[in-house]
Amino acid sequence: MDYRSNTKKAPRGSRGFTLLELLVVIAIIGLLAAYVGPKYFSQIGKSEQAVAKSQVEAFSRALGTYRLDVGSFPTTEEGLGALVVKPANALKWNGPYLDKGVPADPWGRAYLYRSPGSKGGDFDIESLGKDGQPGGSGDAADIGNF
Repeated sequence: MDYRSNTKKAPRGSRGFTLLELLVVIAIIGLLAAYVGPKYFSQIGKSEQAVAKSQVEAFSRALGTYRLDVGSFPTTEEGLGALVVKPANALKWNGPYLDKGVPADPWGRAYLYRSPGSKGGDFDIESLGKDGQPGGSGDAADIGNF
């Protein structure tokens, strides 16, 4: 008995894809990923910098309100924590001045705070950027209120 006679052959147009067709599709997907990937990841770096700038501005506003209530900015030792927890010498403290505490910068490090500021202002608030080192450019640029 010939068992092959009972099997049906697929119609000529519905056999599937050849190896060459699959390789062409994979190559096209790879080219698209190579083009879109760097543009996508550069936008992530820009958004992290925008978040850091927004947080520095929020700290500056909160410090302004703190100064109106207390009469001076927090010392360097008290730091930005004085916006959330009342310092011992702040008699007219009317906080907390930040709703959710003091966040870390977008790269997971604490913001640097100095009062009086070393760059000519009443205070300095600074993130050292993606690399965590002073100076830099692009994603590694320092972000602050100066």
